[in-house]
Amino acid sequence: MNEPDPRLPSGRQVVLVVDDSPATLGLLTDTLETIGVTVLVSQSGEHAINVVDRVTPDVVLMDALMPGMDGFETCRQLKARQAFKHVPVIFMTGLSATEHIVKALEAGGVDYLTKPVSPQEVIARMRVHLANARATRSAQIALDKSRRYLIATDNTGRVIWSTPEASRLMAASIERLSISSEQLDAPAVAWLNAQLTATIEHHDHVVKRDVDGKLVVSYLGEANPNEHILRITEHDVRKDAQLLAHRFNMTPREAEVAAWLSQGKSNKEIGAILELSPRTVNKHLEAVFAKISVDNRTSAATTIIKALATPVFTQSD
Repeated sequence: MNEPDPRLPSGRQVVLVVDDSPATLGLLTDTLETIGVTVLVSQSGEHAINVVDRVTPDVVLMDALMPGMDGFETCRQLKARQAFKHVPVIFMTGLSATEHIVKALEAGGVDYLTKPVSPQEVIARMRVHLANARATRSAQIALDKSRRYLIATDNTGRVIWSTPEASRLMAASIERLSISSEQLDAPAVAWLNAQLTATIEHHDHVVKRDVDGKLVVSYLGEANPNEHILRITEHDVRKDAQLLAHRFNMTPREAEVAAWLSQGKSNKEIGAILELSPRTVNKHLEAVFAKISVDNRTSAATTIIKALATPVFTQSD
């Protein structure tokens, strides 16, 4: 029985070898099995897709030129599957021109080997990419469990991955969001491009959700080349009102008026939203000013915004 290679990430690895050459399949299968790797083989792109629909390999060794669907198109179709996005694809081909290398990388490959391949070089490159994929996957799992609203996109706004919470939010708000599960819309892409060229500071992208709230998209930074991390924050004015009522001992209606004041709404606009007369709004504002110890709208808005930005800590029994 073959012993697993201690230099590979822990656990028995599954490698899918896609090549129309029986000689290459035999050489790589024999080599990989000697280091304790489980090898799956495909002689066509179509068959490889069928295999991946049943089993997700840890890494794929992909021939670029095959009859029918070539390796480039096969890789693109595999990478379109959510479960396959983290799987490294290493291309193998006799083509060595720069344009072919670029084509392989653009299709989603992480590396490129020129035929005839050296089995030991294949193993060495596999070790590197398996370790990187394992680290990336571990980080992804940690983010998934953190219940954060995070997504990653490329430069064109195509969604590469998203945490479960972000996916849920996008699915629930698909008609109102400028982000779908697959692609940012044109205004959001324009905003993203502005963030990528910003040299001083980044600004948020605001998506109105309904009369009571909005979604704020923030640019966090570049995780990898052409992979940008965005955070989605739910901003619900109703929750702001609840916090203000608790912190300043306001009535529910006073807190609602105060929350909308912090959003820059005029008395007339607040009245229209809450179905109150301007006179009633003004009476509630007078009570708000007294409870937060200010005497004008500007000071009130500043105090409320600071209060909403300050976490509330409760002491456990």
